[in-house]
Amino acid sequence: MPTIAVTRVIPEAGLALLRDAAEVRLWEDDLPPDAAALADLLRGCDGALTLLTDAIDGDVLDREPQLRVVSNFAVGYDNVDVPAATARGVAVCNTPDALTETTADFAFALLMAAARRVVEGADYVRAGKWQTWGPLLLRGHDLHHATLGVVGFGRIGREVAKRGRGFDMRVLAYDTHQDEAAARELGAEYRSLDDLLGAADFVTLHVALTDETRHLIGGRELGLMKPTAILVNAARGPVTDTDALVAALRDGTIAGAALDVTDPEPLPADHPLVSLPNALVVPHIASATYATRDKMAETAARNLLAVLRGERPPFIVNPEVLND
Repeated sequence: MPTIAVTRVIPEAGLALLRDAAEVRLWEDDLPPDAAALADLLRGCDGALTLLTDAIDGDVLDREPQLRVVSNFAVGYDNVDVPAATARGVAVCNTPDALTETTADFAFALLMAAARRVVEGADYVRAGKWQTWGPLLLRGHDLHHATLGVVGFGRIGREVAKRGRGFDMRVLAYDTHQDEAAARELGAEYRSLDDLLGAADFVTLHVALTDETRHLIGGRELGLMKPTAILVNAARGPVTDTDALVAALRDGTIAGAALDVTDPEPLPADHPLVSLPNALVVPHIASATYATRDKMAETAARNLLAVLRGERPPFIVNPEVLND
């Protein structure tokens, strides 16, 4: 039987599939393995089921030349050096379809919570400040008929746009690869990034983290946004320049931000973003539903086992390695 490393406890829906087909070496701590522990865990393994917290680069792969597949428990795979894996014939897999709608639900939930100051209101009650109803108390921003700017019009971005249309929002989209048919279907208008930022009441980020998208939203871009606008990030933390975002929130350049992802991640409790009243920060939980995490575990497991069996996995990032 092959030996498989699993770098964190995942739902049993995926673990059971792996245990039926392989010897599973499981990292059971709540915190991810450090570099040394990861090296020990991977030693001699034929496959690895990894998380975004596990850095898999050329050095790691060179130490384990027998490793045939890295199956990421995520839609993103910026923790894996894909060119290095491809050069060594290692398949890299992910779980894109498993979390699309769930992540879109949560991104829109963040948008709504920030717009209507839901968390601030709950904190207000818990603090014993609620004395009466007041005309000026915790006023927020309407979603209906507002303009939604979707940066990254892929699977998740389109689902967010669909939810926005349910609120009669005008939808603007930015993507380097424009799908005009999808835009027409959703009633969205493609715009340049600068135009979108200047026109949108809500900007939601759904791009992969690459060299091109790192700090895609920096000080200049935040300065283009309306002072009443709200930024939502459910993509990757480094897509936004954190220092620039803190300054924009403090200075009133934008009205607020709602973040499922941060840079750094996890965000220390004493970080300025945590204490800012117009920043809503949650701990990377956009895909955290029972059904979706089960589906992610199953997909990651099936990807991994398919490669080890010489079959084509359901989702592979570098399919060219299968031709070798």
